[in-house]
Amino acid sequence: MTPTDPLRWRRFGDVGVLLEFDDGVEANQWCRAVTTSDLDAEARPGWRSVLVTSDLPITQLLDSLRALSLDHVPRTTQRHFDILVTYDGDDLDDVASRTGMSREEVIARHTGADYIVICLGFSRAFPYLAGLDRALWLPRRDTPRVRVPAGSVAIAAEQTGIYPQASPGGWHLLGHTGAVLFDEQNDPPSLVQPGDHVRFVAGRT
Repeated sequence: MTPTDPLRWRRFGDVGVLLEFDDGVEANQWCRAVTTSDLDAEARPGWRSVLVTSDLPITQLLDSLRALSLDHVPRTTQRHFDILVTYDGDDLDDVASRTGMSREEVIARHTGADYIVICLGFSRAFPYLAGLDRALWLPRRDTPRVRVPAGSVAIAAEQTGIYPQASPGGWHLLGHTGAVLFDEQNDPPSLVQPGDHVRFVAGRT
């Protein structure tokens, strides 16, 4: 990137470029812009980045990307998911204490937000969700857990996530859901995809 270049980018080996943005929502928009354009390229979203791979020469690829406009990205039908959560997580009381809230207020703030799926990663179908109430932003746990149960709903920094499978993890556990995030028999196997909207609903799973 040069001082006059509208894109922040880095070479990604010989296969393309990594575009960097201020937030995941903008990255998601750019990913959709590339995907819906006539550009001979493939885009994969990250939390604040988009990996664009192509057989085009780098200079031609960059010129084509600079010519894209978010104003002309076709609107897509937004999918909305309500995910039922039992708020009984091992870290719920600690989150309440560290944020100066009651358990009930933590739950109310977590369920009161409209989240957007920015990307999937870490483990199969793990959704990184933007939209967490700023009052709930906390750094990751100092000591990660060796095993976080599947279905755990958790927060870390400005993100909310759901563990599709049991795995190690350092996020703060607020509760759990019975929603199946990954099923290899489905097409696609992930329940949610980048760009989908999610709301959490307090209840018994």
